[in-house]
Amino acid sequence: MASSTGCTHYLRSCLLKAPCCGKLYVCRLCHDAEENHQMDRFKVREVQCCECQTVQQAQQNCEQCHIQFGEYYCDICHLFDKNKKQYHCQLCGICRIGPREKYFHCEKCNLCLAQDLRGNHKCVENVSRQNCPVCMEDIHTSRIGAHVLRCGHLLHKNCFDDMVKMGAYRCPLCMHSVWDMADHWKQIDQEIAQSPMPPEYQGATVKIMCNDCQTHCTVPFHVLGMKCSSCRSYNTAQDGGLMQQQQQQQQQQQNTEDEAETEQHIQP
Repeated sequence: MASSTGCTHYLRSCLLKAPCCGKLYVCRLCHDAEENHQMDRFKVREVQCCECQTVQQAQQNCEQCHIQFGEYYCDICHLFDKNKKQYHCQLCGICRIGPREKYFHCEKCNLCLAQDLRGNHKCVENVSRQNCPVCMEDIHTSRIGAHVLRCGHLLHKNCFDDMVKMGAYRCPLCMHSVWDMADHWKQIDQEIAQSPMPPEYQGATVKIMCNDCQTHCTVPFHVLGMKCSSCRSYNTAQDGGLMQQQQQQQQQQQNTEDEAETEQHIQP
């Protein structure tokens, strides 16, 4: 269950005594993986030294053999680990991997973000309190870093990387493009120019909704993509059928009805 060098999650030389069940585990994650309930890290009061097995009050050094339980220790989160330049953010309520000077706490997003995002990101209120829309796991307390999309929504960094590898370019929540797609849109322009539609579809139009600028417009139909007339994005969704075909079908139906009525009048 534990060793003197910690677990796959943390490097530490003590075990936490779970306040919920009284069992000893290296960390809350190891506990939660084994038990049918979760450990409240903030309620941990006692630890056991892995060197001399002394059970004692949670602190950075053993009161009996004086070994250091962790290079970093937070007496709020009861986090023991090797030094990763961690710091405790009072507003987040948990420890973050630093260094502190490279991060700031965005009060609206309610999350610590890299300094280069200060004034350079779209705020979504309490965005970190939502689960990652890819893996559906918690983001706020996750040991995995968060990636901030252009729309302001968050994904785990590894989930974002996996999404990119699969060729997905839209936010799973709002469908907004996650990066500048201008070059890709130009490529689609060229492909459409080189791939004219069959005669029966030329001139056909369709209503669309743009996922990037939320504009509703009527544009030429093409199987390779429908381009927003406002922001020039191909990140669009079709809203209804082909308008020209509908008009043609209605006209054909009307012509058929007119012919039938004419034949009825001229019958002897």
